[in-house]
Amino acid sequence: MVEPNAEGRPAYTEAHAAFYPEEYLAGIDLYNEGEFHAAHDAWEERWRDDAGAREKLFLQGMIQAAVIFHHLEIGRPGAARRMHQLATEKFARLGAARFMSLDLEDYLARLERALSWLLEARDPREVVPPPFAAPRISLLPEVMEYD
Repeated sequence: MVEPNAEGRPAYTEAHAAFYPEEYLAGIDLYNEGEFHAAHDAWEERWRDDAGAREKLFLQGMIQAAVIFHHLEIGRPGAARRMHQLATEKFARLGAARFMSLDLEDYLARLERALSWLLEARDPREVVPPPFAAPRISLLPEVMEYD
């Protein structure tokens, strides 16, 4: 399940669609539809292509964020918690509050809230997941240059 957008606005605009790689936007659409493994595949396709170094790091974090929820879907909370750690490390290494029009600070804060039950568990293998929602991805209105 994906957290709804409170404003009811689309995840991105036509300006984003004209500027960013289609795999990036396809990954956003799939993630927002709860298709986490497919989102991973879309972002990985771009990651393997001609992405620059910073974009690769960003996409790797996005891939790992999607994999968190895939692991939760298939009953692997320990792997999900490890993937969260890896994703947050990638975003920290990126060192940007915003990248490719995604407000990373906001997204990561919502990710932490959605997964607080998992991150605070003493042993993730013993936790029973409560109802939770993946944070919805909505891009900021402005289009941003990236490598």
